[in-house]
Amino acid sequence: MNARPKAPVWERRPRREGPGTLGSPRPVRDREVAPTGDPAHARLQKHLATLLAVLLLTAWSAAQAQGFAGLGTAAEGFAVPEPGRALAFPADHGAHPDYRIEWWYLTANLRDGDGRDYGIQWTLFRSALSPGEATGWQSPQAWMGHAAVTLPDDHRFAERFGRGGIGQAGVQARPFRAWIDEWALTSRAGPGQDALDRLRVTAGSPDFAYTLDLEAHGPLVFHGEDGYSVKSEAGQASHYYSQPFYRVSGTLDLPQGPVEVTGQAWLDHEWSSQPLAETQEGWDWFSLHLDDGSRLMGFRLRDTDGDHYTSATWISPVRQVETLSHGAFRAEPLETDRVAGRALPTRWRVRLPVRGIDVTVDAVNPDSWMGTRYPYWEGPVTVTGSHTGRGYLEMTGYE
Repeated sequence: MNARPKAPVWERRPRREGPGTLGSPRPVRDREVAPTGDPAHARLQKHLATLLAVLLLTAWSAAQAQGFAGLGTAAEGFAVPEPGRALAFPADHGAHPDYRIEWWYLTANLRDGDGRDYGIQWTLFRSALSPGEATGWQSPQAWMGHAAVTLPDDHRFAERFGRGGIGQAGVQARPFRAWIDEWALTSRAGPGQDALDRLRVTAGSPDFAYTLDLEAHGPLVFHGEDGYSVKSEAGQASHYYSQPFYRVSGTLDLPQGPVEVTGQAWLDHEWSSQPLAETQEGWDWFSLHLDDGSRLMGFRLRDTDGDHYTSATWISPVRQVETLSHGAFRAEPLETDRVAGRALPTRWRVRLPVRGIDVTVDAVNPDSWMGTRYPYWEGPVTVTGSHTGRGYLEMTGYE
């Protein structure tokens, strides 16, 4: 987490959008209150809902001190993941308000007709002050959205905040739709298909926008024990599954004009109430599309004592899935770059000895810093060595 003093929440913009690592947030300007029914009144209501969501998230994070973004704090009163719970769809594609934290996380490696690399991220986070849902302003659910576009020489991101209960943000399972304001991840699946088999994703800001269509060419993948993913020796866990088989096509709208792209995408859905142990300060998470058709998800969770907890899921070219326990996956930083005032590892050696994997993972753009409410690094990577390919890397908790 960024240790520098933060401005009071009422001085923060409810949305933060722009290229690279932005400077200090600008103050929210007073607005004239318009009569009910006037478009200005609707904008004011939306602004107040967004500001309240920021306040809720700030109050939640201030009370939750352990681990990155407070994810290591005890989960009293909230539901906790349990081994043996069978995931059921389409219901489990939707929100789980009895759990404290949840996210729907999409990343894509894309190329244009000239072979230039791009990456996009679209994420919707749900955080709860208390378990359960309620209608209107009584909802304890706060929502946060992140979107980004990464090029080899540019990185642009945007952030949104929203309230649950009033229609500004949420996730519904039937038909599947996840949204915050006009950003949306919407099912276009037909009869007999899983709701996530075909999706359209949209996001935009003053600096970029995208509309992409995704079509799955493989099944959902459950991590850990049938979707019960252990995160520490002490037993912290989440329910976690992915759709890693998307083919993508669509348009990026960038300052230089629209760009037609194609590529591959990976969608994660994960929920928990205490996914980290109290002493775990952050994680390094890899999702790799290898050119032989195999895929690899692996992470290491960093402990303050210098130890790391690892886990991985290996997916063969013929869609066979193997869960690999602590210690089988190895990720070693090779080089660091100075990013947003931090030394961040942007080149890694990643090994999975049981599958003969020994690769180097390089950031496409080392400056892929997400200067959001909870800052982190997220960007596309290339894979070379025993295997080749592309993927995504996320790193949190670096001060």
